Amino acid sequence: MFKVTPNPPDTDPVSPYEPDSKKLHEAAERALDFHFPSNADIKATPRTSSKLFSVDPEATAETLAVFLVETLASVDVMVHQLVDHLEGESRYALLGISNSIMVAEITANRVLDKVEPPK
Repeated sequence: MFKVTPNPPDTDPVSPYEPDSKKLHEAAERALDFHFPSNADIKATPRTSSKLFSVDPEATAETLAVFLVETLASVDVMVHQLVDHLEGESRYALLGISNSIMVAEITANRVLDKVEPPK
């Protein structure tokens, strides 16, 4: 049995929303403006630094680098303890994070190697 169908099928060229297209356009613009404000719409409020977690502005680069190396080493130990309890993809993801931590730790150690000790 052969059914005659146009290719492509005939469609009604008039949108069912045609009479309200202006209202739909305005509603779409409002939705876009609400969810994606432009930079001009965002009020520039001065940021104040929080004193809750802060780094001493007088700390030396060497002190900061040492703290960074110690923190990375601690995080790496915690990650390896978690890896022992996981299997499959989660384990591999955590091992990838561990490798990133190790690279950051090596980089921070290299920075420490280049820091001149105070005289």
